[in-house]
Amino acid sequence: MPRANTQSAAEPPLQPSIDDLDPAAALPGGEVELSGVNLGPVNSALPSALPSALLSVQPSALLSVLPSVLPSVLVDGLPAQVLMSRPSRLVFRVPDEAMTGLVEVRNSAGDSNAVPLRVAHRLSDALHSVTNPAVSRSGMIYATISGPRGKQTPVSVVRVSPDGRGTPLVTDILNATGLAFNPGGDLFVTSRAEGNVYRVDASGESTVYAEGMGVATGLAFDAEGNLFVGDRSGTIFKINPERQIFVYATLEPSAAAYHLAVDAEGTLYVTGPTLSSNDAIWAIDTHGDARVWYRGLGRPQGLALDREGNIFLAACLQGRRGLVRVTPQGEATLVVAGTSLVGLAFSPLGTTILATGDAVYDVDLGVEGLNLF
Repeated sequence: MPRANTQSAAEPPLQPSIDDLDPAAALPGGEVELSGVNLGPVNSALPSALPSALLSVQPSALLSVLPSVLPSVLVDGLPAQVLMSRPSRLVFRVPDEAMTGLVEVRNSAGDSNAVPLRVAHRLSDALHSVTNPAVSRSGMIYATISGPRGKQTPVSVVRVSPDGRGTPLVTDILNATGLAFNPGGDLFVTSRAEGNVYRVDASGESTVYAEGMGVATGLAFDAEGNLFVGDRSGTIFKINPERQIFVYATLEPSAAAYHLAVDAEGTLYVTGPTLSSNDAIWAIDTHGDARVWYRGLGRPQGLALDREGNIFLAACLQGRRGLVRVTPQGEATLVVAGTSLVGLAFSPLGTTILATGDAVYDVDLGVEGLNLF
C-alpha cells in the first residue's frame, strides 16, 4: 500500500496578522478579542519516524493526532493568557501589570503586526464601591468604602487626587453607597442601611439632608438642583431644592442597587440589575412617566452620559462584561473590557474614571462627559 502524502501536514505555520481588536481599551484582567489571520493553534512538527498504523491515513486526519501549540500574546511586552484561539479569532486576558501599549501575537513562524491597546491605570485600591464614583470640578475623585450592610467601616468616603493620592474624607456614614455633587459643588452621599441622604462639606463633616429613603442607593442631581434618590426596593424619590420629598416613579425592585443619571432635558435614566440577563435602561420623563429606553443587558450598574447623548454604563453585553456605550439610536457597543466594573464618571480633566468593587482607575477614551452645571 502506498504511503499517504504527509507533506501538507508538516508545512510550517504561517505568520499571524492582526486586523482589529475589540474593544480598544480594557481594565487589567479584561478580556479582549483579536480578529485577523493565522491566529489559531499551530500543529507541532511531524516526528522523524511515524508509527506504521499512521502511514495510511489522510493528512487531515493526521493533523488531529498531533499536539497543537497556542500562539503567544504580548501586551505592553508582558505575556497574556490566551483564552481562545481560532484561525481568525483570538481572545486573551490583559495582564494585571500591563499598561497602555502594543499587542502582538507570536507563533513559530514569527511575530504579527502590533496594534495599540489602552489599558486603564489604577489610581487607588482597598475601596468598596457599589455604584458610580463622583468627580469634582477640580478633578478630585470620590469613592466609597461601603462595607457589608449594617457594618460600620472606619472610613466611609475617600478622596483621590488625579495622580492617585488617597485621603480619608468621611468616617461616620454607615454603608455609604451613592455619590453626587449638587450645582453648588456640595457632595451628597446615601446610606443604604439607614435610608438617609447626607450632605458633606469640604472638611468631611456630614449632616442629614433627607431621611426615609428606603434602601437608598444611587442618586443624581438635575440642572435645577432637584435630587433624585433610588430606593432599590422599587421607588425613585425626588427632593426639590426646598427639601420637599415626592415619590417620583416606581420600578421593579433591584437585586443590588438603583443607578441614576440625568440628561440636559431633565430625563432621568435608571438601571437596577435583577436576576435577568435581559435587563433594561429606564427613562423617566419630567412628569415621572417611566419607559424602557433600551433592553438587552446583563446586570447593568453605574451609568453616565456624554455630550453627544450616549449612555455609558457598567454591564454585560452579549456575554462580555465591561463598559458599554448605548447610542441614542439604541446601538450598543463594548468600549472597555473589564469583569468587575460597577460604575464610572467623566472627569473635567478629560479622562474617564472607572470604579470596580475595590479600586478606581482612569483611562483616556476621548469622551467628553455631559456637564449640567
